[in-house]
Amino acid sequence: MSTPPRHFVPVARWLHWSMAVGLLAMLFIGAGMAASVSERHEWLLQLHKPLGIALLALAVIRVAVRLSTRQPPLPADLPRPQALAAKASHVLLYGLMLSLPLLGWAMLSAAGDPVSLGAGVQLPPLIAPDAKTFAVLRTAHGYLAYLLFLTVLVHLAAALYHGLIRRDGVLRSMARAK
Repeated sequence: MSTPPRHFVPVARWLHWSMAVGLLAMLFIGAGMAASVSERHEWLLQLHKPLGIALLALAVIRVAVRLSTRQPPLPADLPRPQALAAKASHVLLYGLMLSLPLLGWAMLSAAGDPVSLGAGVQLPPLIAPDAKTFAVLRTAHGYLAYLLFLTVLVHLAAALYHGLIRRDGVLRSMARAK
């Protein structure tokens, strides 16, 4: 039996930190759009759409990398409830990283709005235009965005706990390998 890795593979670390920046940007852009009732937020929307699709593509790649590589194990002395919470929070994060962009795409499809990626590239609609479906999807997209924000905050708090208090290598495993 081989020794378990101490670090995530480089591509997993790159995807993690790139998506962290992108997700935080998306959360702030989304909050800016939600707080504005004017047309002045149109540029935020034009940024939000392609960034969401880019994050969806990165999330798909990230899932593939996660399933095809070995991850460092959690510390053996980590209490079982914390280990279960870590695994559940990762499942939730991956689920939200995949579902939120798809939900946004479907929401825009229901509104009859194209998802433009720039340079004249538009994605096909996922569903037919329908005002009631749009309203449901918009509400769901908003609530799931809040859930993602909360989950990211908990994830960050857990990383700081492992790095600053427990000093057990969990945070280092996603940082640059030495």
